Amino acid sequence: MKKPIALILALLLSCAAFAGLKLRADRTVRAKVPGGSIIYVPSGKFLKYTTLGYSNLAADLIYLWAIQYFSNTSVPGRFRYVDHVFAVIAELDPHFVDPYEVGALIAMSDAQDPDTAFAILDRGLAKNPGQWLFPFEAGHLAQLTIKDYKVAQAYFQKVMDIPGSPEIAKRLYANAAFKQNDFKTAWETWSEVYRTAKEDRIKKFAENHLYQVKAAVDAKALEDLAAKFWEIKGRLPGELVELVRAGLARAIPKDFDGGDYLYDPKTGKVKAPQSPWKR
Repeated sequence: MKKPIALILALLLSCAAFAGLKLRADRTVRAKVPGGSIIYVPSGKFLKYTTLGYSNLAADLIYLWAIQYFSNTSVPGRFRYVDHVFAVIAELDPHFVDPYEVGALIAMSDAQDPDTAFAILDRGLAKNPGQWLFPFEAGHLAQLTIKDYKVAQAYFQKVMDIPGSPEIAKRLYANAAFKQNDFKTAWETWSEVYRTAKEDRIKKFAENHLYQVKAAVDAKALEDLAAKFWEIKGRLPGELVELVRAGLARAIPKDFDGGDYLYDPKTGKVKAPQSPWKR
């Protein structure tokens, strides 16, 4: 009998405390408080103890409220609390997938806050170590939204390390490496994709990327040699074979298909004879 009475008293005291907090908050001028009504949301750990076993339901309710709240343009400074709100939801229901994704999108697209977006998705992975979706989404955001290919590559590596992750992660990893001019990693990864591909279209896709990587490596090497030729001769070579005659190269490399690279003697620039995607 004593335990129910103690529980009732604790709930009454909690209600009184909340009432006092609300009265104080109501006296605060909202326009001067970034985020306005967000000051009513306590920590996730506190709510987890006070929801009496209904933490999942509380997470659902706060999630629905959050979508409306962060879409309300009349609330000043509302995006300041994106991480806090979605951290509360994660504490209440750590396996609720949707809030991690939506919270990251709100942070990235609406709040223009990549760090918070990645923090939300990192939290999702920490609470769900076998869920490859979170680093996959983070990699996409890094690659497509902020064009940070180093960050994207790191996230796609995390995806690849999770059992059961999709094969496309390896291709996205290779593409991110190429974007950073990490041609060695790109070549090795695309070569592995080519060797292990079970579908002809994936094999062809990997082959096209190998063509692209080789062309980039060869073009850079030939352009560097043309610049060295300029230092020696005081002019650019009229054709690439002059690099061999000058003793700067043993032979002029061919493209992936055995074709000759295109050279512009006016600029010293080299490019592949065809697009990798039109082979």
